[in-house]
Amino acid sequence: MTTYETMPFHLETERLTLRPWAASDAAEFRALLAERGKGTRTVEHVRTSIAELLTATADTGIALLPVQRRDEGDFIGYCGLIIGRSTLEEPEIAYELFRHAHGRGYATEAAGAVLDAAAATGRKRLWSTVGSWNTPSLRVLEKLGFERDHVSMEDNGEVVWLTRPLP
Repeated sequence: MTTYETMPFHLETERLTLRPWAASDAAEFRALLAERGKGTRTVEHVRTSIAELLTATADTGIALLPVQRRDEGDFIGYCGLIIGRSTLEEPEIAYELFRHAHGRGYATEAAGAVLDAAAATGRKRLWSTVGSWNTPSLRVLEKLGFERDHVSMEDNGEVVWLTRPLP
């Protein structure tokens, strides 16, 4: 089995900071998850989810990271690498931002930093899976050089699988 470097857990871009989770992120993370329209979790449940994310990061060397705007210092979402529907060798890039942060290029900027971090681990390829209805997310991935691989049907609808080689 190939071993990979641990990805950097603190990333800076022109406008954004990506950093490790803290328990203090729970309320904002809860609000972001509530925007999905599938109910609101308790703060305790979200704190448990954050602890699980930190444990997974320690175990795998890859991370989903909170995204903050540098100037404002506010939490606007998350971006990073997960195993998801893929593997540790070829993880998925994942991101989700508050609706108020959509349309400003933040997802593309954050995901670009995560691509660089993934390449630094020695990995050769990343995946992403996105609902076929999610045109803005598909556009972000296209800008980053991801290409469609195949489509699958899941309980929640059609899922587009995209892939991108890493340098």
